[in-house]
Amino acid sequence: MNKAEILIIDDEPQIRKLLEIALESNDYKVLQASSGKEGLVQAATHPPELIILDLGLPDKSGHEILKALRTWYNKSILILSVQNNETDIVAALDAGATDYLTKPFRTAELLARIRAAIRRNQLPDDSPQIQSGSLQIDLIARTVKKNQMLVKLTSTEFNLLALFAKNEGRVLTHQFILKEIWGHAYYSETQYLRVFVGTLRKKIEDNPNQPAHIITESGVGYRFS
Repeated sequence: MNKAEILIIDDEPQIRKLLEIALESNDYKVLQASSGKEGLVQAATHPPELIILDLGLPDKSGHEILKALRTWYNKSILILSVQNNETDIVAALDAGATDYLTKPFRTAELLARIRAAIRRNQLPDDSPQIQSGSLQIDLIARTVKKNQMLVKLTSTEFNLLALFAKNEGRVLTHQFILKEIWGHAYYSETQYLRVFVGTLRKKIEDNPNQPAHIITESGVGYRFS
């Protein structure tokens, strides 16, 4: 094994087995827990690089486990659940989940989400420059280049792009973005956010109608890829 350790917290044996096969065939080391309590113990005694957490656990809800983990665990937590309504998704993301995938899932998509989450773990928090495909973002100089050409952004557009880039691979909810960029007074102004995302896409995407960097998570928020 030469890749990261991943802890699966899920009470369904067949799901754990499926995940074990998929992950180990891609050189990940797999740890397993069938209840929330067992998962908390496993995570505390042997902290993994990433946790895959189900919300429907037999002893405690996954939301409770997520909140407990986030009191000390600062690496990626991917929610994998049959609960697919926007309320559950937004609540989990706002409570600190890195990403959310619903069951049934495609193995290729799960592995891609895992790779993105682990890459994010390994990025230094204070890195002054971020490279994403043809984009170069300098957080100190507050400049953006696309294919080595300077892109002119407003201050708000740059702040928005920097927030996305620093959270690469993570789903950011509308409310989180609005609070971080504009403050609590704009917490419900999702249309305001959509306008700024639209103008930003026109400046950084090759095709704004089929964005490769700022991906919409319908009804929830955005992901930077």
